[in-house]
Amino acid sequence: MDNKKICFITCVSNEIYYKEILLYLRHIECPKDMSIEYIAVRGAASLSAGYNDAMMTSNAKYKVYLHQDCFLLHKESLRKIIKVFQDNPSIGLIGLAGCTKMPETGVWWQSDSKIGRIYHSEVPEHIFETRYEDFVDDFMNVQVIDGVFMATQYDLPWRQDLFDGWHFYDVSQSLEFYRHGYGVAVIHQNSAWTVHVTGDKDLGEDYEEDRKKFLAEYKRELTI
Repeated sequence: MDNKKICFITCVSNEIYYKEILLYLRHIECPKDMSIEYIAVRGAASLSAGYNDAMMTSNAKYKVYLHQDCFLLHKESLRKIIKVFQDNPSIGLIGLAGCTKMPETGVWWQSDSKIGRIYHSEVPEHIFETRYEDFVDDFMNVQVIDGVFMATQYDLPWRQDLFDGWHFYDVSQSLEFYRHGYGVAVIHQNSAWTVHVTGDKDLGEDYEEDRKKFLAEYKRELTI
């Protein structure tokens, strides 16, 4: 494992979006004495499957799993994330938004304890900031994070055996880190670091099925 390398991993189905996010990523400051690589996974059967394939391909210690429609704005973001990881070996996973306690529904954004922030854009001319509870420290420990941006310093398999589509991979992976004894955190942002171009998206018919799978697998963690 190369502890001087950072890898950005993205499942790609829209080449125009991916070309655009690369322009943003290449303007992000690289921490001193470190290198950055980019892996695009095309034709993935699911996010979990695509992320597993890329994870096993790269020898980078630090990996950032990024949606193809998520544009990273903050130039010092990598430096701040790597510093939190290096200062806190017990933290395995960092995101930009999440919650400290998952609700019984298994839907993280229905929690009463949401923290973090993300810019959203439903149409190009309309950008708004989703801002949850704030905090002053460099990071806050949470139970789960949102999947639009997920940074890791340890490799754990993504649960493609459970989630063969596009939902619940993020909260599942958060709880897998928890199961393996690692902390999950949301990093502090003065303003949102990313713009997520959500568009008009339907969760799809398989969302409810995946939600039930999630609740069945992680019910013990949700009652702690």
